[in-house]
Amino acid sequence: MFAEDTLSDDKFLCGRLRLLQPVKGYRAATDPVLLAAACGAMPGQAVLDMGCGAGAAALCLGLRVPGLRLAGVEVQPAYADLARRNAARNGIALEVHEGDIGRMPKALRVDFDHVIANPPYYGQGTASPNAARARAMQVDLPLAEWVRAAGRRLAPGGWLTLICGADGLPDVLAGMGTKLGSVAVLPLQPREGRAAVRVIVQARKGGRAPFRLLAPFTIHAGAAHDGDRESYTPEANRVLRDGGDLLARFC
Repeated sequence: MFAEDTLSDDKFLCGRLRLLQPVKGYRAATDPVLLAAACGAMPGQAVLDMGCGAGAAALCLGLRVPGLRLAGVEVQPAYADLARRNAARNGIALEVHEGDIGRMPKALRVDFDHVIANPPYYGQGTASPNAARARAMQVDLPLAEWVRAAGRRLAPGGWLTLICGADGLPDVLAGMGTKLGSVAVLPLQPREGRAAVRVIVQARKGGRAPFRLLAPFTIHAGAAHDGDRESYTPEANRVLRDGGDLLARFC
């Protein structure tokens, strides 16, 4: 487990959520917040966060939508422990299991209304010299296998919401097979006119609606970084700081 003096206490959603994270290691940033904002879960539904890390995505979602039955699976025990601690200190119920998504823990072999995932998407040897951070960020299991694992855990009509690098989109789509459909892709561009470097993908188990490529969501305002400040667009500010959702983008 992480020693106390190796952890930071970080604010998310303007301080409404506080997360313990390793100072050196994988640290959640905007991806899990955007992922949670795109999930259309409703009170009373069951949500599985695959590869939950320290719990950022699941807890952002639980803060926005009270009354969810949240579960997470995490392969690294130290991060699973942090997820449990973060859930308790924020007063959000989150059941965290240690395990590999390719061999899902028995307790999680049930149907979920939603599965969310922020899989690693860096190539081997490119992510970080820190072993825990590298394991959280670089590809071990192919993205298509993450999608297939999510499909096995979804109830009929359930939704997968996933965020990944834009170059991983072909692998994600390949994993859909015939079980997942009604696919929508939201490109995330760092600035207006820039190529998207990440995408959010939604798909429904048994869905039959046509594929949709949505208008990009722009993170930062202006043509270039112009100082030591966030410079989020108003829409990004509403999601990343105010805890708003991205659901209108997918409707």
